[in-house]
Amino acid sequence: MATITGPNAHSAPPQSGDIVRATLRLSLVYWASMFGADSVLGYFINIDPLESAPLKFVLFGAGALMTYGMSLLLFRLRRLSFTHKALLCFLLTAVTAPVFTAVDFFNYVICQYPKPVSFDPVYSGYMLIEGASMLFGWSCLFVALLYHFEVRERERRLAAIREEALTTQMRALRYQVNPHFLFNTLNSIASLIEEGAADRAERMVQSLSNFMRSTLSLDPMHDLPLASELALQEDYLEIERERFSDRLSVHIDVPTAAREALVPSLILQPLIENAIKHGVGATSGPVEIVLTARRDGERLRLSVENDMPPEGADSPPPVGMGIGLRNVTERLDLRFQGDGQLSSGPVAPGRWGATIEIPWRLSCPA
Repeated sequence: MATITGPNAHSAPPQSGDIVRATLRLSLVYWASMFGADSVLGYFINIDPLESAPLKFVLFGAGALMTYGMSLLLFRLRRLSFTHKALLCFLLTAVTAPVFTAVDFFNYVICQYPKPVSFDPVYSGYMLIEGASMLFGWSCLFVALLYHFEVRERERRLAAIREEALTTQMRALRYQVNPHFLFNTLNSIASLIEEGAADRAERMVQSLSNFMRSTLSLDPMHDLPLASELALQEDYLEIERERFSDRLSVHIDVPTAAREALVPSLILQPLIENAIKHGVGATSGPVEIVLTARRDGERLRLSVENDMPPEGADSPPPVGMGIGLRNVTERLDLRFQGDGQLSSGPVAPGRWGATIEIPWRLSCPA
C-alpha cells in the first residue's frame, strides 16, 4: 500500500490519492483471500483453522508489511520499462520470500515455546514457494494497478485535448457566421445609402449594433433554447426588413413545446441569410420565408423555406449559397458526432428549403 509522502510527494501524479485508496482496497481483499485460501487448504491436511488463525494472522500481517515496501518501491520506480519492472518484481520476491519463510518459522517457535522446534527443510521449502507465490502475485497485481491508472490518466488527457480541439473548432465555425453575416448586412446598408434612404440605413446600423452585441456574448459551446434562438433571428430579420420591408414576409410556425428544445446558438442564422440573399435578393417580387419546428419522435426538425425564381427551382443554388450550409453541416457534425444532419434543395416549383435534424433535448427537465 504505497502512501505518497515525503519529499517526493509533489512529483506524484494527480491521481496518486486514488492509487493509494485502490491499493488499500486491493491489499485488504488480497490478503483476506490468501488467509481464507490457506485456512481451507490447511483444513484438508488436518490443520485446525481456528488454532492456526493467530499464526496466519501474524504471518500474513508481516506479508502485508512487506508488500507495503514493495509497493512503495514499485511506485517510485513506475517510470521504468515493463521489462525492468518485471525484473524488479522477481528481485523483490527473491528478497522477501526468505524473510516470509523465516517469519513463519520464528512465529511457530514462539508459539511452541518452551518445546524445542527443529528446522524442517522440506516444510520450509514449501513455505518458501508459498511465500514467493503470494509476494510475486501481489507485485504483479500492483504493477497492473499502476498501468490501469496510467491508462486512465492518458485517456483523461486525450479526452481533454480532444475537447479543447473540438472547442476551438466549434468557436472557429461559430465565428465564421459573423463575418459572413456582416458582409451581407453591410451590403444591404450600402444599397440603402445608394438609394438615398439614409434614415433607413441609420436604423439598420443601430439594429446591427444591437444584434452584434447580443450574438458576440454567446458561448459557441453552449446550446440555448429554441425560443432564444428565434428571438435572435427576429432581431436579425428586423435589420433586413429595413431593406426589403415591401417584399419580405416571414412566417414562424413553432409550437410552444418545441420552443423549449435546445439548439446550437445561431444555427439558423446561415439558413435565414441564404433565404434572404438568394430568395428576396434574387427576385423583384414578394418573397415569403417560412420557419417551422416540429418534434419527430426523439428528433427536432427545423426547416427554413423561401420562394425562389421559378427558373432556378430545379437548378443548383446560386454561387455562395453553399458557404453557409457547409458551415451548418460542419457545426452539426462536430456538435452531435454524426447524429445531426442538414438537408437542402427544392421542395416545390419556385420553392427552396433547408432542414436541420438534431436530437430532441429540453432546456429544463420535463
